[in-house]
Amino acid sequence: MELSLSNPQEIEAESFRRIEAEAGRHGFSAPAWAVVRRMIHTTADFDYLTITRIHPAAIAAGIEALRQGRPVVTDTRMLAAGISTGRLNRLGVEVRCFMDDPAVAAAAAQQGITRAAAAIEWTLPRLGGGIVAIGNAPTALLKLLVLLQEGAPPPALIIGLPVGFVNAAEAKAALIATDYPYISAVGRKGGSAVAASVVNALAIMALEGQPV
Repeated sequence: MELSLSNPQEIEAESFRRIEAEAGRHGFSAPAWAVVRRMIHTTADFDYLTITRIHPAAIAAGIEALRQGRPVVTDTRMLAAGISTGRLNRLGVEVRCFMDDPAVAAAAAQQGITRAAAAIEWTLPRLGGGIVAIGNAPTALLKLLVLLQEGAPPPALIIGLPVGFVNAAEAKAALIATDYPYISAVGRKGGSAVAASVVNALAIMALEGQPV
């Protein structure tokens, strides 16, 4: 089969066809598979077939938040850069990252915590029912869970996919043990690109009229 290397839509369609063929029967609902398939497409890693965890209310909650124009807050600029702002602009959704905010840097220094954790603390009162996407910092996810335990207003959806060898698996396990709407993965894998792929999958479904 010949592909036009200058046609990104054709390349993406063929990539998805190959993912479908290699994945075989997987047991995901159609909306959940749209998310997991894009995670695999982003990473070329079929482990996401078995390690992804999706709360039953997560996809509907994420789509509804996007359709209502709620913001998406990320833990890194890299994650924000991976999100398709063209799609989100059509939905009236703003992507925000507070990591570089001087108030966040000051709070982190004062409390002796990471800027990622301080940014989450700064974010929640300003989130307004939006989505929190964490793809890098386990400290951000752990801080989020502590704040929610203390009574902070929860996001519509938590995309918790920090990556790494220290606290990443533990932070995700703690999220998965909650009843907040979440999309996450077991173990050390994750990352900004994977978290961005989840937002992009939800945005596509929101624009295509996926029922919630």
